[in-house]
This record gives sequence, structure tokens and C-alpha cells, in this order.
Amino acid sequence: MKKIFFGSVTLCLAAFLAACGNEEAGSSTEPAEGGAGVSGTLDFYTSQPDADAQALVDAFKEQNPEVDISIFRSGTEEVVSKIQAENQGGNIQADVLLVADSVTFENFKAEELLLAYESPEAESIDEAFVDPDGMYAGTKVMATGLIVNTNEVTELPDSWNALTEPATKGQAVMPSPLYSGAAAYNLGVMTRQDGLGWEYYEALRANDITITQGNGAVLESVATGDQNYGIIVDYLAARAKNEGSPVELIYPSEGVPVITEPVGIMANTENEEASKAFVDFILSEEGQTLASEQGYTPIREGIEAPEGLKTLDEMTILDAEAVELLETRDEDKAKFGEIFGQ
Repeated sequence: MKKIFFGSVTLCLAAFLAACGNEEAGSSTEPAEGGAGVSGTLDFYTSQPDADAQALVDAFKEQNPEVDISIFRSGTEEVVSKIQAENQGGNIQADVLLVADSVTFENFKAEELLLAYESPEAESIDEAFVDPDGMYAGTKVMATGLIVNTNEVTELPDSWNALTEPATKGQAVMPSPLYSGAAAYNLGVMTRQDGLGWEYYEALRANDITITQGNGAVLESVATGDQNYGIIVDYLAARAKNEGSPVELIYPSEGVPVITEPVGIMANTENEEASKAFVDFILSEEGQTLASEQGYTPIREGIEAPEGLKTLDEMTILDAEAVELLETRDEDKAKFGEIFGQ
């Protein structure tokens, strides 16, 4: 298996951060003292689906009933924009952040907006998925592949190029990288692959692919038969199939991009103890078992992947240098907008 560079890209923060003091950011690595006695309030910002985020919070609160958690949920790009706006105003509200990709966290790390915390639970996670400075850790393994409506499609494709063929013209849908963090990562990675590149996105446009806001909208469109094909994160397709929807998940033969939905603590948290306890829970055996039950491939060793999903070792990974993806994000998104008129 190839070496994986887990990354996507975020909106540039520098313009918003210059006037904000972050001298004390990333200063603590002391572990949380378990769940006993943890209390207070937390603001949890995430790009997870609403039901999954709520189930995670509810499970944590069963062990920590004195912690009151408020959830802000949206696409990664909107979550990042909200944090930027709050930072510009001098008061980031988020305590714990869980969004699509590691380069989002690398950007926040560079701006000293994250608190260093080496969770003891991270010892059971491959070090490739954990920031060496303790600023964040991956929480699951999520690949992006193809989804097809099996009521309408009898011959299943095995290549990304299936969406550029005349036979599929006007029949496919994909999430926008201007909204979805996973889609932004896909854009950066796939445009840097031999045999795909920007030519692939230009071919998608020429084949009249529909651009929608996020992966959930892709699922709905394909599952209902509004579109026959889609580009989607794997867990949504597998979950829908297991629940009876007429869909099939395909891992294209060229390979798939992978994100890990990292979690981290914001440096200005007013409840460091509860934030650490929450991170510990997400990475714990119980938290990772919950992730598997929700239909995600867990990132913690020793927890089985749910039915219908490949493990990391079974995938061919498309990768790219995270630093390059970060540096070219705005340029990549602008070029995407030019191609698709967005």
C-alpha cells in the first residue's frame, strides 16, 4: 500500500488572525483525568451528519452527565468560515473541532489556534494518523468512490472515467468542493494524478455532471433515481445499501482518496478538562465501536469495519503532498469555479 499523505485544504486564515493574540495557543499536553467529575459546557463544531454527531454526544454524556454540549454542524468549509469569523472578532466559541481532513487542522495549527493534547487513547492508532505534536488525531477512515443506482444501472463501472463517457452524460452528480471538505480534498488529490488531472474535471463538466452541496445530497439524488451515478464518501453509500436503498458502492480501480476526520481542541477552550475527556472518548474503544456501528471504518486498531466497507489495507490510495494541497487550495477552488461556472 502506498504511503498516505492525509490532507485536504482550508480557507486561508492569515487575513483574519493578524489582529488576534494567540501567544498561549497549544500550551497543554496534560491528559484528562477520566470522565469522573467532568462538568461544564462545551461547544462542538463538526461536519459529521447531524444524527451521528448527536449520537456521539449522547454516548459521551452517558458517562459524563454533567457536561452540556452544544453542536454546530455544517459542511467543513462553512465550519471553517465560522471559526475564521469568530477569530476575527477575537472570540472563538468552539472548544472541540471534528471536520473532514488533516490539512484543515494543519492550517489551524500553523496559526496557533489548537491546543496540544496527546490523548492516551491515541496510542492504539497508527502514528500516521496522529499529529506528532499532539494537535489532532484521525477518528475514522473515509474513502471517496462511486455510487450507482442499481435499479437503473445493470453494468457496474470500475473506473472514475465511467462518469465521462457518453453513456452517462447528464446522469451523474458530485459534491461541491466549495462546501464539502472531502470534495475539496478530492479535487486537490485527483487533479494531481496521472490519468486524471484537471482534464478529468473538464471532462466531467463536458459530460454535464450536476454539482450539489454535499455528499448527503449526492446520496439522495442517486438513491431516489434522480441521478444514476455519483461521487460520494464510502460510508454513506454502504449505509444506504445496508438499509435497503437500491445503490452500490464502487472503489474505482485507479484508487481512492482517503480522509480521516480528525478531532482537536481549540486553544482558547474554557473547559480544557471536559474537552480532553471528549477527545479521549472519541478515540476510545467505545467511541470507535460506536463509529463502526454508525457505518464508518474505525481508525483504532482492533475494531472491525462495518459490512460493505473496505479496510485501509484493501484500498489503493490516491495521495498528494499535504503541504502542496494547502498552498494551492484557493487556486484549485478558483479553477474549479471557472470550469463549472460557480
